Amino acid sequence: MSTLYLIRHGQAGLRDDYDRLSPLGREQARRLAQWFLQEGIAFERLLAGGLRRQQETAAIVAEAMAASGSAPPEVETDPRWSEFDLDQVFAGIAPQIAAEDAAFRAQYEELLARVRSGEDGIHRQWTAADTAVVRAWIEGRYPFEGESWPAFLDRVHSAFADAARTSARRTAVFTSATPVAISVASLFGSRAPAHIMRLAGAAVNTNFTILDLRGGDAALACFNAFPHLHEPRLRTFR
Repeated sequence: MSTLYLIRHGQAGLRDDYDRLSPLGREQARRLAQWFLQEGIAFERLLAGGLRRQQETAAIVAEAMAASGSAPPEVETDPRWSEFDLDQVFAGIAPQIAAEDAAFRAQYEELLARVRSGEDGIHRQWTAADTAVVRAWIEGRYPFEGESWPAFLDRVHSAFADAARTSARRTAVFTSATPVAISVASLFGSRAPAHIMRLAGAAVNTNFTILDLRGGDAALACFNAFPHLHEPRLRTFR
């Protein structure tokens, strides 16, 4: 039997510079690496999505493994494990909603003002405007030239199917909340957006989900675990 760990990246940066780890995100990743070492968990294969925050989280864990003398494998990049591009979705769809919805337009303008003023905090705050935009994208209600929700699902399902066929005894995938949620939902035969987004919404930064693999089939062993984050200040969601 093989084991697949799906790991969410550490806390990311400012809304206008989101794709990097914050100082707290780097601490979360170090805590995760230390916990793996204390538990004697070593990986034969390391995969990471194509985003900087995913790559940085993987690098911190790999460096800790190397420092312990365990000679980790080189981190492989698989862009299929990247999160959907919320900035692109927002830029493409938010103006279209604002043009026809005065209440949304007020929320949208307030959000843009907060970003310009630097008041949006260290990590991306999920707002009612974000929810409205993502729902519209998922439902395909507006023209959008970027990746569609169905294409995103297909991309992640493809990556998950390949990872589940690994010959490595233990594999770590450094990814984001929604790809993990899509993978877990698929175990129960679901592609329902409501199921996926509820799973994603529960995801703590640097949590891990464990799947047991047998002959290409995956079984859920653990979801959204974070035993390395003992202090409340370490438990973040963006």
